[in-house]
Amino acid sequence: MKIVVVDGHTLNPGDLSWAGFEALGECVIYPRSEPQQVVERCQQADVVLTNKVVFSDEVMSQLPKLKYLGVLATGYNVVDLAAAHRHCVAVTNIPAYGTHSVAQFVFAQLLQWAQPVAHYADSVRRQQWSQCPDFCYYDHSMVELANKTLGIIGYGSIGRKVAQIASAFEMQVLVHTRTPPADRLPGVKLVDLSTLARESDVISLHCPLTQSNAGMIDSAFLKAMKSTAYLINTGRGPLVDEDALYRALCDKQIAGAALDVLNQEPPPADHPLLALEACTVTPHIAWATVEARSRLMGIAVDNLSAFLMGHKANRLDDLN
Repeated sequence: MKIVVVDGHTLNPGDLSWAGFEALGECVIYPRSEPQQVVERCQQADVVLTNKVVFSDEVMSQLPKLKYLGVLATGYNVVDLAAAHRHCVAVTNIPAYGTHSVAQFVFAQLLQWAQPVAHYADSVRRQQWSQCPDFCYYDHSMVELANKTLGIIGYGSIGRKVAQIASAFEMQVLVHTRTPPADRLPGVKLVDLSTLARESDVISLHCPLTQSNAGMIDSAFLKAMKSTAYLINTGRGPLVDEDALYRALCDKQIAGAALDVLNQEPPPADHPLLALEACTVTPHIAWATVEARSRLMGIAVDNLSAFLMGHKANRLDDLN
């Protein structure tokens, strides 16, 4: 059995091991693959593993040996599931591997907004404290999280973990979710989207990207937010209308945004949001702690092992 990893570098830049897959078959690991290289590289593959390389109907139709397509991520919009079903290709993903890491990253961003440690550390390095006539200074407003309202869009494992941490900070938590949960943390209030936009001091996005919610954070949503509110997106870039966000930040309709994901990744050097002081952009790293990547690798091996034994684990092709 031949296993091809088409874009393995982001999962394993060298600090993890592919041994689990190597024990299951002949492995070829490509750090990256351009679209025009995919068919040739996967031509003889029984199993393909992808993170962000797209597998469309056109691509899969040229891979007659392909039996299994493992997505090395939770989001699976890179695979045409209907086409996979037609081509009898099993598809899996990796749910819940990064719950703690992504939730932790949300609060790294949130705490940086509430009390901007990096800003003050930089100012001290510029000798601003040494030249100050007082024992302290604050040229950037700071706020307590206690009693602030956090709005969470999407209440899967990450959304729940963010709500749990917010509760420990004594924040009020509002949730908007497509599927009402069977249970929720004490104090968590389910609301419609307009209420969440209007009442939240901070909004954090944790819903999957679908055709119906692409661009859901649009100009109307941003206008409904408080002028002091902050937006955090560690979900999927296309959830946010970036042109509308740029205008809202320039016009100070909201206080700021922290984006770990963008519509185009990597972004062009002249992307307008990169130049805004009110917008913190990080390179899609909320998921990338060594613990989360190691967990992802283990689940990916388990998914393939289950398939080879005739069992189903984290299968997506049954969705169509």
